Amino acid sequence: MLNEVESAEVSNGDEEAQMISVSEEPPITAGDEVIQALREGVRLLPPQAVKDLLSIGVCVQCIFRLFGVHGHNYSCFSILQSNLYAVLGELIYLDKQILDNTSPKEYSIRHSSKDSEIEPPICSICLGILQFFYYDDKEQPVRKNCPHDLAASISEVVKTEGHQIDNFSFEVSIPPIIVENEQAVRFYMESKYGSEPWFHNTFRPECISVKDALKLYVVTPLAMSLDIQSSPSSFHVRLTYSHAKASSRTNFSEGIQDSKRRKAGEKMCSDTKKSLHGLLEDESSECCKLPLEKVSQPCSLSITCYRKPIYIGGRYLKYSRNVSQTRWIIDDERMGEASVEEIIGGTIRPMCRGDNYKFHAAGREDIDVRMLGSGRPFLVEVQNARIVPSEVAINDIEEKINNCKKVRVKSLKVVGTHGWALMREGEMEKQKQYAAIVWISRPLEDEDLQNICALKEMKISQKTPIRVLHRRSPLEREKIIHWMKIERLAESSQYFLLHLCTQAGTYIKEFVHGDLGRTYPNIGSILGCMAEILQLDVTDVKMDGFNTD
Repeated sequence: MLNEVESAEVSNGDEEAQMISVSEEPPITAGDEVIQALREGVRLLPPQAVKDLLSIGVCVQCIFRLFGVHGHNYSCFSILQSNLYAVLGELIYLDKQILDNTSPKEYSIRHSSKDSEIEPPICSICLGILQFFYYDDKEQPVRKNCPHDLAASISEVVKTEGHQIDNFSFEVSIPPIIVENEQAVRFYMESKYGSEPWFHNTFRPECISVKDALKLYVVTPLAMSLDIQSSPSSFHVRLTYSHAKASSRTNFSEGIQDSKRRKAGEKMCSDTKKSLHGLLEDESSECCKLPLEKVSQPCSLSITCYRKPIYIGGRYLKYSRNVSQTRWIIDDERMGEASVEEIIGGTIRPMCRGDNYKFHAAGREDIDVRMLGSGRPFLVEVQNARIVPSEVAINDIEEKINNCKKVRVKSLKVVGTHGWALMREGEMEKQKQYAAIVWISRPLEDEDLQNICALKEMKISQKTPIRVLHRRSPLEREKIIHWMKIERLAESSQYFLLHLCTQAGTYIKEFVHGDLGRTYPNIGSILGCMAEILQLDVTDVKMDGFNTD
């Protein structure tokens, strides 16, 4: 088991954040020391106010929250619900509606019995969340006795998913009606007890939220069950609570709609407080009407775990003129024999045991264009990967991809989200080099070689090519040809090899033949003759951050 669980901050609105920290395993059952600590805290509560809260269906955990009773209540993970009710039953004489004319001692005994059939009503504030009562994904009611039991159920889901993890982040989502219910109770209590000396000292608005209270209950026993630490992580465990009655107090919701969302547990901004008190003074406001409706069903709970996308990047080379970069289907017919995306992503995803993948590349080449030289930078985004591959596994992936003769990869590695930022930045700044076999309508002369080589940093104007007008906006772009040189081909006077370096996004085919004048100047206009491109290869993509090793 875990010997030490890293502290996890959960803000409760005070100047100092609540902390969870355990140096050794807590007892499995709630001992006398824990019960005594709760008794001490309860003795400070105003009995009549507690009776009122219980009479309107507020659970013991929410009563403790509202009055700021913390400590052992959150750190003893196996304390039973019956223990909490027993503490109140022993020390406070409740009205007959709640206790059904039983004495506090009888109430304590009745609710302390593990086998008791008497169950507390669903809380009118938290809707059963802090009572660990919920509907599961099969719409069956589930009631857990303590935080330890709920953590065990969450742990089972995580282990079933089979994620390889060494820490986790814990998230909770609750329906907005819970916040509205709590504010309605606060308004009621303030209207009734606002003049009492104890009210502003013990019933403070910056008490810990339902969401943060649940985190305090669950995070540490979950960490112990998983035998890992709770800390900022790419792996998330998420509890999503929903309720059929999503929001019943429209006026309240609209009243605070424009206020900035505050982080869980933080103090409300002054504007929000003013809006709340304004609603309180309005007797017709829905949010002030009490008692709250009796809750007939708890929230539904969805337990999910997922890893944020991981990115595996490198450079790819494409040797076939019949392989597209991404999967290409037209009228249910595949274009080309395969795609770079499927060859690389289809190998990486199963080895990471991810749900899906997305392929991202720094630019693209046409299906009939080879990608040679240093290769084109790419990222494969693997969604919800169960395994983050080690260096050895990455080498295995690279070897498996390279067994395909059509596509190869190099410098493959796991990169952080910074890799995505580098690709987006570099995509606009990168330079690309090409080699093209060109035909012209007259013999090539020595003067042509000199004229072409003399052109440096030449600006050209390109309208969207005719061949892509059906899927691209009709724009005119200015691009730069950084340099060019011509290499003669043996025994040919009208064919030559054109080497050139251009700005990213330049249409090379159109720069050669002119695209009916839509690209100017072009090789044809420079040489004063017709020009056609026969073959094209990308020979280098210069891009910082994705340099080969």
